[in-house]
Amino acid sequence: MNLRNKMVALVCLVLCYPPLGQSAGLRPLSVDDIHAVADVSEPAVSPDGKQVAYVVSVHNLEQDAIVSDVWQVPWAGGEPRQLTAVDSVSASTPKFSPDGRYLAYLEAAGDEAYSQVFLLDRRGGEVRQLTAMAGGVVDYDWAPDSSQLVVASFVGGAEPNAAGTAAPVVIERFQFLEDGVGYLAGARRQLSIVDLQGGATRQLTRGDQDHWLPSWSPDGRYIAYVSKDKGNDPDRNMDSDVFVIPASGEGAPRRISDFDGTDVDPYWMSPPAWSPDSKQLAWLQSGASKWIYYAPWQLTVADLATATNRPLARVDRNFFVPKWSADGRYIYALQEDPLSTWLVRIDSDNGDMTRLSTGKRFALDFALGGEDDHLVLLDSTDNRPFELFAVEGETLRPLTQHNAWLDEVQLAVTRTFSFENDGHSLDGFLVLPADADPAIPLPTIFRLHGGPVYQFSHEFMVDWQLYAAAGFAVVGINPRGSSGKGFDFAAAIYADWGNVDVSDIHAGVEYLQGQGIIDPSRLGVGGWSYGAILTNSMIAADSRFRAAVSGAGVSNIYGSYGLDQYSREYELELGTPWSNRENYDRASYPFLNADRITTPTLYQCAGSDLNVPCSGSLQMYQALRSLGVPTQLVIYPEQNHSLQVPSYLRDRMQRNLDWYQRWLAATPAP
Repeated sequence: MNLRNKMVALVCLVLCYPPLGQSAGLRPLSVDDIHAVADVSEPAVSPDGKQVAYVVSVHNLEQDAIVSDVWQVPWAGGEPRQLTAVDSVSASTPKFSPDGRYLAYLEAAGDEAYSQVFLLDRRGGEVRQLTAMAGGVVDYDWAPDSSQLVVASFVGGAEPNAAGTAAPVVIERFQFLEDGVGYLAGARRQLSIVDLQGGATRQLTRGDQDHWLPSWSPDGRYIAYVSKDKGNDPDRNMDSDVFVIPASGEGAPRRISDFDGTDVDPYWMSPPAWSPDSKQLAWLQSGASKWIYYAPWQLTVADLATATNRPLARVDRNFFVPKWSADGRYIYALQEDPLSTWLVRIDSDNGDMTRLSTGKRFALDFALGGEDDHLVLLDSTDNRPFELFAVEGETLRPLTQHNAWLDEVQLAVTRTFSFENDGHSLDGFLVLPADADPAIPLPTIFRLHGGPVYQFSHEFMVDWQLYAAAGFAVVGINPRGSSGKGFDFAAAIYADWGNVDVSDIHAGVEYLQGQGIIDPSRLGVGGWSYGAILTNSMIAADSRFRAAVSGAGVSNIYGSYGLDQYSREYELELGTPWSNRENYDRASYPFLNADRITTPTLYQCAGSDLNVPCSGSLQMYQALRSLGVPTQLVIYPEQNHSLQVPSYLRDRMQRNLDWYQRWLAATPAP
């Protein structure tokens, strides 16, 4: 059997299905259910392995805010218990003290905009605020004797005057914007030591550079962290490195990583991990600066005594959040494959890898504690949002059920399919209404993922479920440029956005149309962030789509340089706009060729987004309005790249549904 016939046989296995039907007694999913989904995150296991702290984020409709609280559940199983009860602010980042007495977490104090460290004494008593850092606390870690914390916080910058008027913003840095932070005018992330008793603070790092992700060594002598100091201007490269510094402050930092590229991108929030004997460090290493986020994250281990670094378990796939076993024999990590991400255990000597979770799942985080490595996995599937599971061998035992209400809801049916384009095997998801008749082609929405280096996985997608509940088929394809299939697959779109990935989506349309699944006269497309960038490329390249939704995207890269946080990335991948017109013209194809677009398109953006600012949506909206193409622009005020206001999240979902219904849902002519 040749490869093509194998692919056809494989697709028949997943798409040749019997008629679907409505399950008795289950209600349909509604747009209001978007408020009911609880977001479980940030697990932490107590030092004795008996308790699991975690965060649950819910929609508070009265305050129109997403509120997060810390919860706790026994690792052996039992009823979860809510530990905090914040109002309009949120608690996050729970961490047990090594002696097990305290549970620390971050929370904005009172009316302050910045988070501080709070301490909950597990023996009882009032919660105590520990820090009062002027720039707030970004991250922290415990000293092994539980007497101190190391915190990362913003230090420096201009202060308001006596009347409270904000100081002028004076900028000298190359990278001067960051979504969720604002202008990077003067403050830098520095590390400080905070005493548990009395809160006395001692600054540990200094200088005109940032210091991220502190991690205290188990022997108490050193603190590992990440910083950038190479080149004439570190803002212009991705060459972050791992350092260690004496916790006493008596001694200079020592560079541990020697790779000429990215060692621990700070934005992945995966700190260097100490071995239990404090003799080794493990971290995630990427590629040279030019490859930005295209190179997979690989495991690297350093021996501090010999100053040698070695690769471990290199398999051309992304790894995430490495952590050592209690005896130091293994490193646990998450490892990405096509469509799924699993928990793996890696022999720290020879790199042999054992998979601890399997199947159609997406693992997002994990934690461990105790001498026996009590593991907890944060995991999702097609039909369930993220929940916590205790890992026992290769068995996942549920610990939380914060979304048990979904048992009463009729959910869509999710299937996978594969096809070929230009000699590449491509994967995708097909989500169908529960009562769909396979003999009748459906109006279909092609959803495009962000990143660009990301992939759709076996993860609960409430928006896909809502589209299917409204009668649409939903398709999520991982085109070239996606993660999950290694470096070459991801880098296929390097400096060439909207070319081979557009071709791959088009091939998926042709394939599903040939299977009789989708109605070619009622096709929609849409996405957020890079998904919107690709959406704009799709509708500029092909008029077959009858409706599009483009959220937080950009199509005039000339107009993005200096307006968003990616000037460094633009220069590394595309060069400068004045010296590389061909690259910028190619990346700006949808805007420069807007007169090719005939698809009615809804544009959306977040008013305070510095990741992909509103300017990109405004320009495309203005172009289509000028050309007389049906369009609409929606701006969500004071929001960053990820919307955080429940009413806005519902509004966006309803508007998307209405737009697709308006242009796609009419019954096609016979």
